[in-house]
Amino acid sequence: MENLALIDSFSEFKDDKLIDRVTLMAILEDVFRNALKKKFGDDDNFDIIINPDKGDLEIWRNRIVVADGEVENENQEISLSEAQKIEPDFEVGEDVSEEVKLFDLGRRSILALRQNLISKIQEHDNTNIYKQFKDLEGEIYTAEVHHIRHRAVILLDDEGNELILPKDKQIPSDFFRKGENVRGIIESVELKGNKPNIVLSRTAPAFLEKLFEQEIPEVFDGLISIKNVVRIPGEKAKVAVDSYDDRIDPVGACVGMKGSRIHGIVRELGNENIDVINYTNNLQLFITRALSPARVTSIKLDEETKRAEVILKPEEVSKAIGRGGHNIRLAGRLTGYEIDVFREGVEEDVELSEFSDEIESWIIEEFAKAGLDTAKSVLEQDVKDLVKRTDLEEETIDDVMRILKEEFED
Repeated sequence: MENLALIDSFSEFKDDKLIDRVTLMAILEDVFRNALKKKFGDDDNFDIIINPDKGDLEIWRNRIVVADGEVENENQEISLSEAQKIEPDFEVGEDVSEEVKLFDLGRRSILALRQNLISKIQEHDNTNIYKQFKDLEGEIYTAEVHHIRHRAVILLDDEGNELILPKDKQIPSDFFRKGENVRGIIESVELKGNKPNIVLSRTAPAFLEKLFEQEIPEVFDGLISIKNVVRIPGEKAKVAVDSYDDRIDPVGACVGMKGSRIHGIVRELGNENIDVINYTNNLQLFITRALSPARVTSIKLDEETKRAEVILKPEEVSKAIGRGGHNIRLAGRLTGYEIDVFREGVEEDVELSEFSDEIESWIIEEFAKAGLDTAKSVLEQDVKDLVKRTDLEEETIDDVMRILKEEFED
């Protein structure tokens, strides 16, 4: 096989991998030099001439003519009689250039050349893909569903690059079909072996932040800044926004008339309930806003322990806690304070943890998940509602209610 024919046979890699001809030739030269080192022990005295336009390649070995019987390095030197077989008028001390054909390397070397070239091109391709997507970390990306597995959805973009959307990075209500376009944020890009591992996420708070940038011009232009985003994916989110221009209402601009601007974001996130809140450096006011839609009566802050005692009217307590405790949990994460809710006019209450000798700890934890961590906060709830809000049986809740009532009756 001639050099040109071999190079033509490699064109499939150029086409498949979208690698330019010049880069292919550079890789090809590197591969050939490795082959020459293995065959002759050194490649310093070889010239490899590449013509990228034609895709042609020539290999020339340069040796010095020495007297017969004085050859010490067969790769670097050639005897006078051997040189004169190439050209009769060669003399001792002159340089001889002789073309090396592929068949001179041997069939096994040619096969190794091809395999080495495949490996080098894949390595080059994977490195470029890694760099490309590493620069896109934290950005929104769209790809098509290629394969649906139990623990992940495999996506392909327009260039055939593979992305992974793990189950735990999907919104609980997500349901995908093959061929469907999916948006998410590129959360991480790593090289596993030589292959880039690109992970997409739809649950990251940054995904919601980037959706705001895409859908709301004032956020994109920097007129409105997003201070913090917290989410319970598919359920509820809180976004704190601020504006450097007093003429702009950041909440109004983000929500839009009758929710017109935020509606597309809510739909993208599986009808996730999004509260947009005006950011302020005034911690008491910020916590008050974070607990919306509940109306707070008063707040007592402990900046050392990062705890906030919030007093509300009894009818506002369930609003502050929210379904499944989502509202109070997100308010705490948004503000950085652990929020304890107390009812106005109720001075005496007992932490549920005080009943650990009568109520099992896992039951207390279930109530805490629903935002109920005091005796009276539980007693004020409806039993059937608690069955829906927790993983507890009605009988278990009745037992807890009995124990708590006895405490106050005493």
